[in-house]
Amino acid sequence: MKAIIMDRHGGLDVLRYGDLPDPVAKPGEVVCDIHAATVNAADAKVREGGDYATITNFPYVLGRDFSGVVTALGEGVTDFKVGDAVFGVLAGGHEGTYCEKVAEKAAILCKKPDDLSHVDAAALALTGLTALVSIEDTIKLKSGETILIQGGAGGVAGYAIQLAKHIGARVVTTASAANHAYVKSLGADQVVDYSKEDFTKVVRDVDAVFETVGGDVALRSFQVLKPGGRAAFIGSGAKAPASPRAEVQSLRPAVGRDRPHLERILHLHKTGAVKVPEIKTFPLQQAAEAQRISESRHFRGKLVLTMK
Repeated sequence: MKAIIMDRHGGLDVLRYGDLPDPVAKPGEVVCDIHAATVNAADAKVREGGDYATITNFPYVLGRDFSGVVTALGEGVTDFKVGDAVFGVLAGGHEGTYCEKVAEKAAILCKKPDDLSHVDAAALALTGLTALVSIEDTIKLKSGETILIQGGAGGVAGYAIQLAKHIGARVVTTASAANHAYVKSLGADQVVDYSKEDFTKVVRDVDAVFETVGGDVALRSFQVLKPGGRAAFIGSGAKAPASPRAEVQSLRPAVGRDRPHLERILHLHKTGAVKVPEIKTFPLQQAAEAQRISESRHFRGKLVLTMK
């Protein structure tokens, strides 16, 4: 199979287009032909290595979510058949969707509806899973509350804006001026232009913060919470930053992989509560360029690699 291969940690130049053996399904797994896979911010962090991830088993293939078609069944798999269209997120610690084929546990994948394209399904997979676990399971956002969502034009944050509005919350988000109309179209009630305004000066006493940016933005986010507020962080590495305030919670969502969350993603999409993000596609061979754009953070929605 064709794949984007990493032989060592490093910059974009370590990514090469080449060939690897096709995967084989173990018991409980399916092999899928991948039609689309997304580029996520974590991919560049894994590529670079260091504290975030240290790979010792090369060659290595990046990528965490995909949409495709089942081509082989491992022993004991009864919930799918060859030819089924499926989508999902690979098990924690397992990567490898920047390629034409992947083997994964059938139990954590979900059938893809016929009216949802492979590109759209891939764009909703890890994006939706992360937002659902963060907003519903971790923050436990309630109707009538106010939430600040940092970096609203991003894939996960954009999904979170829509989900928060569906729950009945008031949504404040940060975005560049070029993305104000986009995040408002997703449901944001108030938009702060981070290039011109200090969000800590114009936002205060929110019930919750969902932080997707990291760095200094994450640390300053504690300032805008009301006493008893809670903040969830996905842009600050494997652990949430320590809260400088005893009366507010600092939380790191535990984004597991399971079919019920994927089914909820499909339900929210089918009912119109959450729409597919803005998408830019690249052929698999251009994965390095897609990662370059991802690292720049000057884009909105999702970057998707196409194999077919």
